[in-house]
Order: sequence, then C-alpha cells, then structure tokens
Amino acid sequence: MDLLDRAELYLHHHARLIDRLRFEALFRGGSRARVLEVLSCYQNEDGGFGNALEPDLRGPGSQPEPVEVAFWILDELGAFDSPIVPAACKYLSSITTGDGGVPFVLPSVRDTLRAPWWETEDDPPGSLVPTASIAGLLHKHAVTHPWLDAATDFCWSKLSVPGELEPYAARAAVTFLNWVPDRERAESEFARLRDAILATVTFDLNAPGHVHFPLDFAPYPLRLPLFTQDVLDAGLDGLLAAQSPDGGWSGNWLMWTPLVAHEWGGYVTLQHLNTLRAYGRLPA
Repeated sequence: MDLLDRAELYLHHHARLIDRLRFEALFRGGSRARVLEVLSCYQNEDGGFGNALEPDLRGPGSQPEPVEVAFWILDELGAFDSPIVPAACKYLSSITTGDGGVPFVLPSVRDTLRAPWWETEDDPPGSLVPTASIAGLLHKHAVTHPWLDAATDFCWSKLSVPGELEPYAARAAVTFLNWVPDRERAESEFARLRDAILATVTFDLNAPGHVHFPLDFAPYPLRLPLFTQDVLDAGLDGLLAAQSPDGGWSGNWLMWTPLVAHEWGGYVTLQHLNTLRAYGRLPA
C-alpha cells in the first residue's frame, strides 16, 4: 500500500466529510463542486465561517480565523470565483477595525466552546493573524473587493513597526509578501524582515512541542524563498517519515479533546499531501 492509499485509509477511518472530499477532489479525480457544497455548509448567513471549520473553535458563530481556513481550501481547489468569496469579504468588512485589519478573534468567542488559547480583550485591535494571510490569498487570486484595499494598507503599516514577530504573524507575513501586487515593495520588506521571520523557525526537525518547521512557512515553493534546497529536502524527507502507521499526520499542538485530534488530523494530512505534491514528492 503506497503513501496515498494509506492516507486515504486514515481519512476514511477518522476525518470529516469535507477532508475526505478534499482528498477525493485533489488526488482521485473527485468532484470539486462537492467540496464547495460542503464548505458552504460551514458559512453563515453573515458570510463568515464557524461551526468548527477551524476545529478548535467549536461554536456556530462566525470568527475571522475560519475565513482563512476556508480560503486555503478554495486556494487548493482554484475556486476563488466561488460566491463564497464575496460573501466572506462582506463579512470581513463588517468586523474590520478602524485601522483596516480584522481581529485575531472576536469577543463572541467567550460564549462558545473553544480551545483554551482562544481568548480576547473586549475591543480587540486588527491583527496580522489572519488579516495578512487572507489578504495574501485574495491577491494571489486577483480578487478585487473594497475590504482588500484597506486590509493591504493595514498589513503594510503593521509590518513596518519594529519589533519581534511571533511565528503565526511571521507565517501570515510570508503569505502576504509573496502575493501582494507591489512586488518592489514586497521584496524590499521581505529583505528587511527575513531574519526576523527566520528567527521564528525551528530547524531541528525532531524538536518537540508546538514549534514551526520550515515547511510550515513554505508549504509550496515561495516567490520569495526563505530556505535553501537542502533545508527543504530535509523537511520533505521528515514529512514522509512522519506519516503515522495508520496513514495520517497530526498537529504538534495541544489536542484538548479527542475529537479535535482527528478533525485536525484530516486537515493536516491534506496539507502535507499538498506540500509533498507541490515539491514533486508525489505523482502530479
């Protein structure tokens, strides 16, 4: 049984319907329309996403971060022409702060079941996470929307502020800088921030705990490369070796309920399969 067969078996044993359908669409010639149908079930009437699309946010109400999750799924499907996108942008506009960014999480999260790290102040400011990732993906797919203009200005402004980047903000910055249309400015900012971004990367592939490895920052070949080919090859070798005996991959952060371990397992397994294929480690 090869790597894909074992991954498929894991997904059939444990994963959510949406992740099973993603696998079918991406690796078995299945229907992308069916993935979109299921994804739309996570989208609320306000255009945002909830309902545990981001498995650690169990509540039904919309939050900013699940929009990023939805957009990564649309990205892998090449489906940014879906009506899901303008509806999500309308939602983002409704929750954007005065500086043009969306908060990391809204106070409404307090009324729902969620992982313990989803905490917020009463009036949360705009955050690079997830604003920069969402903006980067919209730019990648040449989406135009009024929300994106202000969000882009917000990202430039936040990136210009001196200070250390935390890993998730660094990863979001990489997505933004790789796809924002002003390439001259992006290359200049990338050169300035490169060392700060690399400072958040863990190069010891055996490091335990919730650390961030090179392929977390470069899940596909980047326009603004961060790593040498040797580093990427070692990461890909490590990814292949990390496939579990039951065929999946798991997250390296706290799995606070048994359910999310497999919900994340399905999502992460698809992420890693996409990465292996993007670097030529799986058949096209």
